[in-house]
Amino acid sequence: MSIAFLLTTLIVVATPGTGVVYTLAAGLSQGRRASVVAAFGSTLGIVPHILATLTGAAALLHTSATAFQVLKYAGVAYLLHMAWATLRDKDAISVDGGAAPVPAGRMIVRGVLINLLNPKLTIFFFAFLPQFVDPGEPHVLTRMLLLSGVFMLATFVVFALYGVLAASVRRQVVSRPRVMAWLRRGFAGSFVALGATLVTADR
Repeated sequence: MSIAFLLTTLIVVATPGTGVVYTLAAGLSQGRRASVVAAFGSTLGIVPHILATLTGAAALLHTSATAFQVLKYAGVAYLLHMAWATLRDKDAISVDGGAAPVPAGRMIVRGVLINLLNPKLTIFFFAFLPQFVDPGEPHVLTRMLLLSGVFMLATFVVFALYGVLAASVRRQVVSRPRVMAWLRRGFAGSFVALGATLVTADR
């Protein structure tokens, strides 16, 4: 496994995106455990993209404008839904100890959907993984699975770190409702901005 692959993976994973925003929100609202659960859900959302790449389905998204557009706009719609839900639900980003905790299953599903409905991930893997695999290798599939596993592990670790760091400061803002209101708007705005970025994305 090359240093170039590890560095590229860390840069891609650490760059703030939908998964990072979701994990940060979970850490601020529910604490460390929830941030780890959110990171796990976001990481699981990568699996379908990896499978699509390994089975060649990424080629369909790459060549079919219709398939790409359908998945893209589904992702945009879900990001806008997340933005609206964050603004509407004042407990979505809250450190009030009386707020009901979000079930782990629901958090995982949300994390999976956030990454699942992003066709750029499939295209990314389709273009990214082959660069670090020698076509002449006898076990190309095994090699790609290994690299994909490393990418997922890095994703989980980095996202969890983001979430735990957010959770570590949640008590410092418990007495500042105005700050929490701006955070809620900030996260909602981030989901909208990420949706706008996705809607302008080309194959």
